[in-house]
Amino acid sequence: MHLTPTEMERLTIFTAAELARRYLSKGIRLAHPEAVALLADELLSFARLGHSHSEIVSHAGTLLTAQQVEPGVAHMLKTFSVEVSMAEGTKLVTVFDPIAPAPGDPIPGEVIPAQGEIEINAGRDAITITVLNTGDRTIQVRSHAHFFEVNPALQFDREAAFGMRLDRPSGGGERFDPGIEKQIVLVPYGGKRVVHGFAGLTEGPVDSGLASAVAAATARGYMK
Repeated sequence: MHLTPTEMERLTIFTAAELARRYLSKGIRLAHPEAVALLADELLSFARLGHSHSEIVSHAGTLLTAQQVEPGVAHMLKTFSVEVSMAEGTKLVTVFDPIAPAPGDPIPGEVIPAQGEIEINAGRDAITITVLNTGDRTIQVRSHAHFFEVNPALQFDREAAFGMRLDRPSGGGERFDPGIEKQIVLVPYGGKRVVHGFAGLTEGPVDSGLASAVAAATARGYMK
């Protein structure tokens, strides 16, 4: 017997759906692939019985409950599509929320923050410096940047900023508009305190590289 790819897929769905039914008979909650297989198999069979599109969609919501699937599976099946064979030909049937989530059902990927506030850069010796943008366009500096090496159009005490970065959350930053002085807060780098990249003025430990970094910054016009 020679089967077409579509017929092979149908048999694969049926086999997985039978496994899902066996799990349900033993009280085992279904994982996402098993739930998908069971839904697909039931809708394919329901369509072959001659039911209409609206009847197939309605039937999908009666097949599984949140108690029959693993926590989070219901949220992973917000939409479900399957190609069914109907009297007028093959049609794609899309079902929305075929499994109603239970109250408190976890959402996969959900971030649940702890109660209270978290102080960023706690215990770091912060400094406040004044920065003037001497350029003719806005400059933005991100939180991770070694402030000593930022755009040379920004005028400030660069030596004081060596080994420092903005006291801002990860992904945050500061905006410096032309001709406007702005006070910012910097904190020392943590960890191994080794800086590479940026403008290439440091390229090494910030605890011992100030002199060479200042010489490089002066040679390239970052400092006078």
